[in-house]
This record gives sequence, structure tokens and C-alpha cells, in this order.
Amino acid sequence: MATVAPERPQVRTSPTAYEALHAHLEKHPEIKKEHTHKWDVSRSDIYFEDTWQPIFKEMQDAGPLHYIPESPYGPYWAVVGHKAIQHIEALPETFSSSWEHGGITILERREEDVEENGAMRELPMFIAMDRPEHTGQRRTVAPKFTPSGMAEMEGEIRQRTGELLDSLPRGEVFDWVDKVSIELTTGMLALLFGFPWEDRRLLTYWSDWSGDTELAGIPELEDVRWEIFHEMAAYFQSLWVERTHDKEPGDDLISMMIHSPAMNQMRPEEFIGNLVLLIVGGNDTTRNSMSGFVHALDKFPDQRKLFEENPEIIPNAVQEMLRMQTPLAHMRRTCTEDTEVFGQTIKKGDKVVLWYLAANHEEEIFPNPHKLDLTRENARRHIAFGYGIHRCVGARLAELQLRVLLEEMHKRRMRVHVAGDVERVRANFVHGFRKLEVEITEF
Repeated sequence: MATVAPERPQVRTSPTAYEALHAHLEKHPEIKKEHTHKWDVSRSDIYFEDTWQPIFKEMQDAGPLHYIPESPYGPYWAVVGHKAIQHIEALPETFSSSWEHGGITILERREEDVEENGAMRELPMFIAMDRPEHTGQRRTVAPKFTPSGMAEMEGEIRQRTGELLDSLPRGEVFDWVDKVSIELTTGMLALLFGFPWEDRRLLTYWSDWSGDTELAGIPELEDVRWEIFHEMAAYFQSLWVERTHDKEPGDDLISMMIHSPAMNQMRPEEFIGNLVLLIVGGNDTTRNSMSGFVHALDKFPDQRKLFEENPEIIPNAVQEMLRMQTPLAHMRRTCTEDTEVFGQTIKKGDKVVLWYLAANHEEEIFPNPHKLDLTRENARRHIAFGYGIHRCVGARLAELQLRVLLEEMHKRRMRVHVAGDVERVRANFVHGFRKLEVEITEF
């Protein structure tokens, strides 16, 4: 007898995280965050206005890491040097990623973040775990992202990308973020999860509510955020129940979790946490690189000409795209013992924020760092995916999606012009574009 699929739970689809935050700040202008230290790069306006470059340059000229004694997120060390970030990432026991110490973003653990049952609102996820828990959970999903796994997916990615590019309007202005970047990455996530195709935009909705650190400082919005997390978990739980009854285990991420001793006994918070990780990691990052590259090609016409005349540079162009955009501006670690790094003493319990965005634009490592250079010899030295044991598990998939997009654009002789509004994300964690109005011509 066939198993009846469980009914999908009701989930909201509005307001978006952006709409909710914008409406709340308009209603409560008094809650604007105060940033008194000149090098407090946790302020979101510098990323929204794209004015972060001189601040990080000034910090790098003064040294690779600096103590910021006060910020809306508490005191923290700002690590802005490429070598210093790699050094810290290579010491995961001394510099913990664990959610138990504070996790992977600059956000503070607050006493008011307590559920009705008295438990702290936490999102354990394998990127926010230390060894050995991190190792077991990462190994569960890693097979999906091996070179052989990528080879199996490339044909489908290429077909979907080509069909999407062919469907884009010609001779009119449209939003590249919505029609291309979000659609391609959300579709990819739906395939990875075996997620119902007709509901795939839920993944974008949940990703935005998960990845927007600006919401977390506002208790009312943080409450809504957690309600949305629980709705997301209920929806995925219905998929989990379905897959548990499947006689033959599938190769989607949910089925892989079900059949993994390291993940099939996860607590509800851990289930939500790993969903957030996979959704934000697979969605926000790649989509912002896709948008950033189109924007950069328009800004640097000499590089657009190079791309159009020489498609052989596409693999290196992907690395330069990731370096230039750096879709996650920072990752956070917590020091577990007093230690000295590059002449500075970091105390046990100190918050250490690794600014990938700064490191990928360090002049000493990448000459003329704010210029797109598709032939940059050391573009691969970027740390947009992190470094060490926590390097992004889906890095190969992101590179594949970006490479295929460039190849399919080139095949169609597609030139994309910025032709309207450009709006960046107002956040200190996700670094990207909310809107990018463009028009397509041919070369």
C-alpha cells in the first residue's frame, strides 16, 4: 500500500526580512545602533553605501588585528590581515567556532534570548561546532560536494542555467538579483534538498530571515525570526517523515541526514541550525557573487572586453569574482585560552571577528585590490570560503554554478549593462546586492 505523503504545514511568506526591518526602523528611529569607535566595522551602513574600503585600509596599515573596546555587539578583536586570519583559522582548538561559546557571527548572546521553557535560543550547526562533532556532521553532507558529485550535477545545472538565460527579457530593464541570482541558487538548493519545486522560493525567504544579523538586535523581530525558524523546521520535518518511509534511500541532503548516525538523532535546535547553515551557505553566498560579477563587469569595461574576447579566462574569473565580492563579510571565533597572535595578547573568552572582506582586499596580497582583474595570478588565494577545517563544504558547487553561468552567458554573447537602481544589503555579515536593475544586449 502506498504511503500517503504528510500534509505540508502552513508557513508564512511575508513580510520579507528586509520589509520587516525597514518598517520597524521607520516606526522606531530611536533604536539606531551607535558606533563610537572609528574602526568599529560592525556598522552596516558602510556595506550598504560601499564605503568600507578606506576604513579597512587604514586598519591594515596599522596592523593585522585591532581591539575594538565598544560596539553594539560588545567588545571584539577585528582581524583584518590575510595571514592573521589564516593563522587563527588554523588553530580551531584555541579559536572556537562552537555555538556554546557564541557561534560564528559577531552577534552577542543575550539574556533575553530565552524560550518559554527556559532554554537559550541557540542554533547548533556543524559550522558552529568544534571537533569531533563538527567532523561527523560535515562528513555526512560532504559526499554531495565531491568532484564526482559535481560531475553528476553539471549537466542539470547547465541546462537550467541556459533555459533561464534564454527566458530573460531583451530590450527592457529587469532586476538581475531576482530573475537570475536568486532563481539559479534557489533552484539549486531545491535540487540538493529534493525540495518541492513549486515552493522553492520559501528557501529564499527563510535564507533572508536567517542571514540578516541586523534583525537580531531587535527583540520583536527576533521573536518573529524564531517563529519562522520553527515553521521552516516543521516543513522540513514533513519531508523527513516522507523520506524515512522510502525503501530506497535517496541522495538528497535530507535522506543523507536520515541515514547518518552523526545526524539522524539531532535535537530540534540542531536540525534547524543545520538547515539554516545549508540554506544560507547555498543561497546567499552564490547569489551575491552572481550579482557582484555582473556589477563589476559593468564598472570595469576593460575586463568585460577581456571576458568577451577570451573565454579561456573564465575559471580564473570565477576566483576573482569570489575575491572581489566576498559574499560573507566576516566569521567569528571565540578564544578558549590566553594566547598571543601577531604581537597582541588575546584573552580567554574574547570575541575574535575575522573580516574576510578586508583580507580579500589587502593590498600587500592583492595589488590594486579594488580593481577587477580577471587575469590576477593569485586570485585563488582569496579566503571567501574561509580557511582550515571550516572551509565551506559547498565551495566546489559554488564555483561550478558560477563557471557555468559565465560560460552560458558567453555562449549567448550576452552583455549585461547596469541600467537602473543598485541597492546593496544593509548588513555586516551577508555582503551582497538586494537589487540590481540591468538590461541585456549582445556583443
